[in-house]
Amino acid sequence: MLLLTLDLLGIAVFAVAGGLLAVRQRLDIVGIVTLATVSGLGGGWIRDVLIGQIPPTALADWRYLAVPLVAAGLVFVWHPQFSRVDPMINVLDAFGLGLFCVAGTLKAVDHGLGPLPAALLGVVTAVGGGMLRDVLSGRVPSIMSKGQLYAVPAMLGAAIAAVGFSATDLSTSVVAVPAATIAIVVRLLAIWRGWTAPTPGSVRS
Repeated sequence: MLLLTLDLLGIAVFAVAGGLLAVRQRLDIVGIVTLATVSGLGGGWIRDVLIGQIPPTALADWRYLAVPLVAAGLVFVWHPQFSRVDPMINVLDAFGLGLFCVAGTLKAVDHGLGPLPAALLGVVTAVGGGMLRDVLSGRVPSIMSKGQLYAVPAMLGAAIAAVGFSATDLSTSVVAVPAATIAIVVRLLAIWRGWTAPTPGSVRS
């Protein structure tokens, strides 16, 4: 039940972020639905294919498809209420990142993977949808943008979740909540404080 909740929450916030990006780029209803759906479901599709769950859960369970469609509709109708679109996209994206890195890790552990591969799949789940969204909208994916501290928070949250799920007897919720919170907070602090990942030019020879 917790995995379903985390998945649906992550899908919702990523779908809203994708829909808002489509609005900012002045796309029509088809573009809004497309970016919302890809943003919300893309990471889960990649994760499920990699762990051999075919068809992916997002295609087998109607709730996974309904969430991004509802989110796209809400964005289409209520987008004038968002006066500052870019910050809203970044905040929602941070929450989606935290929720998905934990949900992806939990599902990988449930399928018998060890801590390291489970954490890697958690990161894939967190960044996959955003990468597909950015590519479709003609942007450099956030994970590959110069200096962006994007994958690092997902790695941190996924690593904490992987160790907690695999190596402790703590309940799933006790592990999931702090792991997701840490990923979200680190990503938001990186945006606020301007933290960046190292680049070749910043490394002294």
